[in-house]
Amino acid sequence: MDELSKQYNPKEVEDKWYSFWQANNLFSAKPDPSKKPFSIVIPPPNITGILHMGHALNNTIQDILIRYQRMKNKEALWMPGTDHAGIATQNVVERQLAKESLKRQQLGREKFLEMVWVWQKQYGTTIINQLKKLGASCDWERTRFTLDEGYSLAVSEVFARLYDKGLIYQGDYIINWCPRCQTALSDEEAPHSELRGHLYYLKYPFKENKREFIVVATTRPETMLGDSAVAVNPKDKRYKKFIGQALILPLVNREIKIIADNMVDMKFGTGAVKVTPAHDHNDYLLGKKHDLQFINIMQPDGILNGNAGKYCGLDRFKAREIVLEDLKTRGNLEKIVDYPLSAGHCYRCHTIIEPYLSKQWFVKMKPLAKPAIEAVKKGKIKFHPSRWRKVYLNWMQNIGDWCISRQIWWGHRLPVYYCKDCLKQANECTVNSEQLTEKSFTVNSKQPTVNKKGIIVSKIKPEKCPNCSGSNIVQDEDVLDTWFSSWLWPFATFGWPFETRDERRETRDEEDLKYFYPTSVLVTAPEIIFFWVARMIMAGLEFIADVPFRNVYIHGTVRDIEGKKMSKSLGNVIDPLEIISQFGADALRFSLVSITATGQDVFLSAEKFQMGRNFANKIWNASRFILMNFKVDALPALKSEELNIQERWILSRLNRTIKNVTAALDNFDFNESSKLLYEFFWHEFCDWFIEMAKDDCLPHRQITKSVLIYCLVEFLKLLHPFMPFISEEIFSRLSSRAGSIMIAQYPVYKKEFVDLELEAQFDKFISLVSRVRNLRAKLSLAPSQLIECQIVGGAKEDCEFLQSLANKFKILAKSSSVTFKQSAEKPQKAIADVEAGFSIYVPLSDLGDVVEQIKRIEKKKIELNSLILGIDKQLRNNEFLKKAPQEVVDAQKEKLEFNKNSLEKLKRILDALKAS
Repeated sequence: MDELSKQYNPKEVEDKWYSFWQANNLFSAKPDPSKKPFSIVIPPPNITGILHMGHALNNTIQDILIRYQRMKNKEALWMPGTDHAGIATQNVVERQLAKESLKRQQLGREKFLEMVWVWQKQYGTTIINQLKKLGASCDWERTRFTLDEGYSLAVSEVFARLYDKGLIYQGDYIINWCPRCQTALSDEEAPHSELRGHLYYLKYPFKENKREFIVVATTRPETMLGDSAVAVNPKDKRYKKFIGQALILPLVNREIKIIADNMVDMKFGTGAVKVTPAHDHNDYLLGKKHDLQFINIMQPDGILNGNAGKYCGLDRFKAREIVLEDLKTRGNLEKIVDYPLSAGHCYRCHTIIEPYLSKQWFVKMKPLAKPAIEAVKKGKIKFHPSRWRKVYLNWMQNIGDWCISRQIWWGHRLPVYYCKDCLKQANECTVNSEQLTEKSFTVNSKQPTVNKKGIIVSKIKPEKCPNCSGSNIVQDEDVLDTWFSSWLWPFATFGWPFETRDERRETRDEEDLKYFYPTSVLVTAPEIIFFWVARMIMAGLEFIADVPFRNVYIHGTVRDIEGKKMSKSLGNVIDPLEIISQFGADALRFSLVSITATGQDVFLSAEKFQMGRNFANKIWNASRFILMNFKVDALPALKSEELNIQERWILSRLNRTIKNVTAALDNFDFNESSKLLYEFFWHEFCDWFIEMAKDDCLPHRQITKSVLIYCLVEFLKLLHPFMPFISEEIFSRLSSRAGSIMIAQYPVYKKEFVDLELEAQFDKFISLVSRVRNLRAKLSLAPSQLIECQIVGGAKEDCEFLQSLANKFKILAKSSSVTFKQSAEKPQKAIADVEAGFSIYVPLSDLGDVVEQIKRIEKKKIELNSLILGIDKQLRNNEFLKKAPQEVVDAQKEKLEFNKNSLEKLKRILDALKAS
């Protein structure tokens, strides 16, 4: 057995063991009828991504679960992969082109995509390699990519099936449009954020009397160029007599009418609103309802078009300035007031989105949502924490149709083809398939789906039109929303729909899907419940007829210590790779889960990783002490009748820790399980048992050595899911143990070792020793200065128990003698530490120079007073209470209470010393 080095060096350990695990194929999983399956599909990181703290937290939690279940003898599969990230990846490559003063349109689609694939092969696996540095035990041989050939087949299959059922349709709708990326976005891809805006009050004159006017209020005055009407509420008495009258649209001089609709909010602005059906979601509905004209005044890049008249060619925000200036000059601008508004932003480039009338492809979601709602209501899927169930159900019950087409080139191109000849005959170039009733072919016959108007849905380009047999066929230019591929992730990763040329692979994939699906748990963040989680549930039920996972664990968002979300622009990002380099992967992992309360956001600073580093060092040093001093082999078995009090106590604590950690992990309480591990090893095993065992490990106490080794081994196995590298390194030095800790049996709770009454009594022993130590510290006694302790209180059995540990008490408390009595008078001239249950008395004669003691304590009293005043002042500061995370505030309150109690004890000691 090699001796552990004096200091733990993660850099010497981590790469070595990760290579060992991979070389021995310990991450792989395959169907095994003798084992229960446990599976997780990784939330596929974008190929543009690099590891950040959100990834680190998410993947640490997944790895803990996989390693835990693997040790419990389940066939544990962690399915890895990456997402092609359509908009993000295209943006990255386009920025590279821009450095050469090129645009993708100059290259053409084919050459541009070649360039993206080159980029993907060079950089697309960066985050995978970084996950390995974290210790992620994924079955890397199964790594999938959402643009793999087989995966793309699944995407086309799903599109065709949904189209065939009438659930995919094409139509003109107001969508969220990003002028920068020049593509449609779903509602979830255009999150709203608060802006300091303005409300502009514009005068619209009446046609018959241009001196009279109606004032409308708007936040986007430039869109007035596309107005089709002014709307008022029919219940609004101010405007009832004007309904139906004509107005003249300023600057454009186009006649528009005043219409009435209950949608109008009488309290907004003046109660009269402009209606621009082609540039506003609500106005679109009004336009459809009242048969208004739809006037698009904007190009896809946000530049005004010919319908904007003299403002053609201006950027939308520049046009706003000039439109306002012209309205002011003509007397049509009444006033401008500050107005906070919520505007959608592109989730990738953060450009303010534009509501835009466009022909897009949509999925009808309500039919898909219904069974997905029922599955959660019936408990087939459980959310952890449970509050997210309500959030999920609320969104699903109010779900709208999903815009799935994107006007970019990188992604799954729509499996939609147009027969130009058929469309020409039909005198149209697009069709709303929602309205179709006749189909020439069906997906079930493995033929293209076509309708009589010339739209063909096919997984491969048809050689001829199934309707007219013509060959004048072109494919739709759009690609599918990235989420349209990732909602198939839990089953498409297994090769569904199993149409490959390799029959052996096809059979294996089907077996894998049958064995590992539904997966056991999904670990994800709250912001993608709607993007991804809900859609995966719908897809699983629609295409596999079962839910995709049984549990959904939602962890919090990683924020900085002040509660701000981490971002490069704020400069508050902590790079996990730098933390790994500085402290090690184990320290990063353990620190993260230790401060992650279930469902709560994580408030992080670089200093917090020192806790994980210190814990790793403590484990290393304690293990080194044990392995240096005691032989591991040929240790006697543990027999209850041969164990002393402290040995029975530590085995009881170990087994209760095993039980509680197991329960916490089964309940997805990672924060609690890590705290239990920390408390047991540092404070119980190291601080107390190892210290007491040092003078027991003589030849006649071989059993103590057995207990030490046994506890260490069981603890390392408990620890392994959290800190895989250090646990493997130490475990490997235990020469009597064969194989990797990864596949060792997870500790089993042994009730026969548990003694709750003994634990309760031992807690009193620990408490009393700690109180004597604290008293020594307050008196600034040197370690060599022994004191006499008289302990009074407790029941008869308490005193008998404590007396049996008197020798241990003297060693640990640095006492020359100790007595335990149920009752006794306070000794003359003694310092007292009085608490409920027990009082501790120390004769003044043991304390040396009393005058010096008084001086030292007076000084400590002043320091403590100052500290208390500082904390109290901070807790009275409203700015601190408003900005600081609750955990920081609570910690300061606890600190204040602790210091106040310490001050009271100091005062009592001081009074006793002065009285002497």
